[in-house]
Amino acid sequence: MTTTTRLARRSAAVLLALGLGAPLLANAETLRFSGNFTDDHSSSRAMEVFRDSLAERTDGELKAQLFPNMQLGGASENVDQVSTGSIAGTWIGISYLSRTVPELEALSLPFAFDSREAAFELIDGEVGEVLDEKLAEKGFTALGYMELGFRHVTNSERPLETIEDFQGLKIRLQPNETHLDTFRAIGASPVSMDINEVYGALQQGVLDGQENPYSIISTKRMDEVQQYLSDSGHFYDFIVVVTNRDTFMSLSEEHQQAVRAAMDEAVAWQRQTAAEEDDAARQTLIERGMEFTPISDETRAALREASHEVIDDLRDKIGAEIVDQVLAELDA
Repeated sequence: MTTTTRLARRSAAVLLALGLGAPLLANAETLRFSGNFTDDHSSSRAMEVFRDSLAERTDGELKAQLFPNMQLGGASENVDQVSTGSIAGTWIGISYLSRTVPELEALSLPFAFDSREAAFELIDGEVGEVLDEKLAEKGFTALGYMELGFRHVTNSERPLETIEDFQGLKIRLQPNETHLDTFRAIGASPVSMDINEVYGALQQGVLDGQENPYSIISTKRMDEVQQYLSDSGHFYDFIVVVTNRDTFMSLSEEHQQAVRAAMDEAVAWQRQTAAEEDDAARQTLIERGMEFTPISDETRAALREASHEVIDDLRDKIGAEIVDQVLAELDA
């Protein structure tokens, strides 16, 4: 029995003990969604929009029950729980599904996105359709993509002014091989770690730094254990809402349509809210005492050049077609 299988069964057993593990199939009246984002993160609040809209659209026949803030475990555990059907769905950073669907890494090209608008146009188009099909092949139904945002490096060692300042820094990243390869290419020492372990590792000095959107840095209170803040914007990241495909397909067609319509409403709300809150989160971090150092155009160019080989490696790893499709659409 694999470690993943053991964890999945153990998670299912815990949920059953809590009365949460009954199969969520044809006649289910409640769909349970778990997330690792805090209650006040825009994605968790968007899921509340989804919950309320779903109940209204189905006259209360179908409801969503939400468990944010790692109430049912960390991000990796949530993926396992959805995979086994012990919960209906999760809202999660796409990196936690990239080992199951490697093609998702095509969204992680370093320094490739210039704006959130370009990111939305990409994921709402043909690339998103291709990735939805890949997720379906692995037993997931994608309901929508929210903004996680541009990711920025923080650390407790020094301001990041040149590419040399990244050398040797032990930086926590998500479990995404493209992310890890990028930071190796620019000279850092990346460490893959679940988000629920990061604060303690920073506090204890096991890590020098981490990278996240401003909103996560703020809501997770990373400023309490990090001094230096940058605007590296090295990746643009998405939150994908996925359900167990068997659970979703067992719903009536009417209820499936209601779920999708409610999620469309929630995603639109979240994208607008996240954009509004991004600059505010950075300012909050500065006001709490973090030292902000913008990355210069020269340093950004050096970082892009140093990580260019990652794109070629990714073509070999997941296939040139999806990588080139992403690059072509971004160039257009």
